[in-house]
Amino acid sequence: MATAAAGTKVNGGAFTIPAAIGNKTFHPFSDFLLHDVGTGDGILIPIVEHYGRATRQMPRECTPENFQRTRNRIRTAPLWGVRLRTRLMHDGTSVTFRDAILRHAGEAEQAIRAFRKLAPKEQDALLEFLRSL
Repeated sequence: MATAAAGTKVNGGAFTIPAAIGNKTFHPFSDFLLHDVGTGDGILIPIVEHYGRATRQMPRECTPENFQRTRNRIRTAPLWGVRLRTRLMHDGTSVTFRDAILRHAGEAEQAIRAFRKLAPKEQDALLEFLRSL
């Protein structure tokens, strides 16, 4: 991802992006979108994913039926700084990276299967990578 260009006005013009942080590439290790990973809390999230597009009018997707699909979705948090967290996942009930990975379900089922297929040394390497973020 990249920050906005220096000089860009944000927050309704209340802030101007300074040169120090303008046009900087960063790697949050997240897509910041809503995903059903099998641990949602059942709370409806009445928003429409915009994928970076500005919407000036109520999109057609804003229907009660579409909002129902968000009931078990959670916003993907960035992994940067995850090494400093003592509690993982949106509800804080996972305390190890391995537990958090294996707790995923729903849209993340394929990722769990791929993790389980890794050799123990490869799993350890992935966990070490997470400890580096």
